[in-house]
Amino acid sequence: MSTHQLDARRLLCPMPVIRTQNCIKTLDSGDILEVTCTDPGALIDVPTWCRINGHRVINTITNENEICITIEVDGS
Repeated sequence: MSTHQLDARRLLCPMPVIRTQNCIKTLDSGDILEVTCTDPGALIDVPTWCRINGHRVINTITNENEICITIEVDGS
C-alpha cells in the first residue's frame, strides 16, 4: 500500500472526477489517493464516483478554498 497525491486545484467540473478516475486506474488495490481540489462540486462528485466504482472515501477536509478527499482504492 502506498499513498499518492493528485493536484486537481483550479479545475472545474467534471475535471476533478476525470483526473481522479485516470489516476486511480494506475494504482493498486489498497493504495491511498489524496485529491486536492478547489471546485466545491467535487465534495459531491468525487465521493459519488467512488461509491459507484467501489472505492472508499476515508476522509474529507475542507480548508478555506481547498478540499482534500482521501480515497482508498479498491482494485476488484
